Amino acid sequence: MATRLLYLTRHAEQDLTELGESEAGEPDTGLTERGRRQATLLGERLRDRRFTAVHHGPLRRAAQTAELIAKSLPEVPVYETELAGDYLPHDTDPVGLPSAYVNFLAQFSAAERVDGPRVTAEAVRRFTGPVTEGAAAGDEPVRELVVTHSFMIAWLIRHALDAPERRWIGLNLHNTGLTVIRYGPAGPPNLIAVNDVAHLPLELRGTGLPPDYLV
Repeated sequence: MATRLLYLTRHAEQDLTELGESEAGEPDTGLTERGRRQATLLGERLRDRRFTAVHHGPLRRAAQTAELIAKSLPEVPVYETELAGDYLPHDTDPVGLPSAYVNFLAQFSAAERVDGPRVTAEAVRRFTGPVTEGAAAGDEPVRELVVTHSFMIAWLIRHALDAPERRWIGLNLHNTGLTVIRYGPAGPPNLIAVNDVAHLPLELRGTGLPPDYLV
């Protein structure tokens, strides 16, 4: 059994100018030029880390982010997976939540309330906990990078802290912010880094988030 170091990052800045008038609300667009710079800089930051794999969700913004990061990790295999997709991680009871969160949760369909948590449970089984298959005590930590979306990262942070299920709501992540969770053979998971943007210059931080997220 070996330690897992799970590296999580939200995709880089999405190019919403690609949307036409008839495509309003369509989520599957690529990256802005700023987003491409964000992804490239994250890849350069991770260049000297030894990864076993890069995983990304199927949407273009995640796939393009992973592609740019992977240029700095040339020997690392890259996999597309639904488990890193953008979905509702938990059918959260809105009772007692602020009205903004109540309205947010109300937008999801009945199918999304079933399918999202199902995929979330599969993602937790796949990406969390120490590595048991093909690993022995004392092995070098297994590092995997998952390029995904805010909901997935928020849920995995909540999961690592064993926090109440509704606590995933309100955890917002920077584009290419880096979160690292350590899953060792003994003891609870450890949050090594959360939403770390040290690789980004000031002008590339806080994209896609309210102004007060830039500190």
